[in-house]
Amino acid sequence: MTNNRPKLVPGPDHPITITPNAGHIVVKVGGRVVADTRNALTLQESTYPAVPYIPMADVDQALLERTPTSTYCPYKGDASYYSIPAGGDKAVDALWVYENPSDAVAQIKDHVAFYPDRVDSIEITA
Repeated sequence: MTNNRPKLVPGPDHPITITPNAGHIVVKVGGRVVADTRNALTLQESTYPAVPYIPMADVDQALLERTPTSTYCPYKGDASYYSIPAGGDKAVDALWVYENPSDAVAQIKDHVAFYPDRVDSIEITA
């Protein structure tokens, strides 16, 4: 980890909003429920699609396997990744977490997000 990477703050040119998600979200992989929550947050970053962030406490962590993959976002910080072995090759690096997010997005700490194409389904109901 280097400290010379750019750190940017959301603003008018790159807004980020985080709001409570009122829906019931269930994520399934390999026929198993990996996450089930009514406590998700929705992160809307600039023009990107909105992403639900699910509390890690509502994820079946026994189904996860941490990987060495990491990425950096100048707005959010360092992300760590997990695979879901029950989902096979499709579910490699299927979800990410910002364990120490930047102050601007501190609410997503201890929340995970899933790649929709690396899980079987992400069901969101009222």
